[in-house]
Amino acid sequence: MLCSIILNSQPFPAAQSHEVVPWWSFTKPVLAGAALTLVRDGLIQLDETIPDTQFSLRQLLKHQAGLADYSELTAYHAAVADSQLPWSADEMMRRLDGSRLRYTPGAGWRYSNVGYMFVAQLIERVTGLCIDDALTQRVFTPLGVSHVRLAKKQADLAGVYPPTLASYDPGWVYHGLLVGPLSQATLLLDGLLTKDLLPDSLVQEMQDSIVLGGPLSGRPWAIPGYGLGLMIGKTHSGHRLVGHTGVGPEGVIAVYHCSNGSNQATCSVFAKGGDEGRGETQVLDQLIAAVGPCA
Repeated sequence: MLCSIILNSQPFPAAQSHEVVPWWSFTKPVLAGAALTLVRDGLIQLDETIPDTQFSLRQLLKHQAGLADYSELTAYHAAVADSQLPWSADEMMRRLDGSRLRYTPGAGWRYSNVGYMFVAQLIERVTGLCIDDALTQRVFTPLGVSHVRLAKKQADLAGVYPPTLASYDPGWVYHGLLVGPLSQATLLLDGLLTKDLLPDSLVQEMQDSIVLGGPLSGRPWAIPGYGLGLMIGKTHSGHRLVGHTGVGPEGVIAVYHCSNGSNQATCSVFAKGGDEGRGETQVLDQLIAAVGPCA
């Protein structure tokens, strides 16, 4: 297990892993943060229907746009396992019948990587920048996050932990796959929630979550939920976690923030294997050790 912790805005020097790892779906909070800077600057509106679509930015960020997800395609998983070249985004959408909404936007919830592909495209369209430059300008530089990049081809995974990931093609992640030091994932989430990148009103909007049912088997969530690009919920220990889990070939990343009285901490864990619950439990254990048990 790799681990990185910030307690009350101060990194634990002995607990900072600078190993470069894939961020998997922790890329989503980064895209959400960038999109919300556009809202902050009045360039787009959170609840207006996006041109040429039937849904709003809020609905995209909250997985309530009515979109399906390519992870539902058996052929997708088979192609990845067979080390085939990634399909183009158009081909993926054709196979998925991705333009057909599965429910009326706002009337349901369905996790959708496709929705975040649309978020990335919206950021590019509004800023006039490629997504790499937009994320650097709007999120990484303001938060002091460095050495993070979008992996676009196999060669971009050279030197990324674990080494066996080098055979994976990041083109299969259609919203983009960030890779960077684990310590920078911790810094990014801590800054997104506690610094002044976004006004308080938008930070509160990010954490306005919908409840997604009851306890999840094998995972620490007692009351799971989802906000704007953030997994949010209460754990069996009584702690409220805000962040995101990401899983892909060769590993799980879990990056979460927790407040308890006067203490607040942010922790990132990267664990080999594909067990999301294991990564989330490990990060929860680290956070409880940092902020203490709930009263």
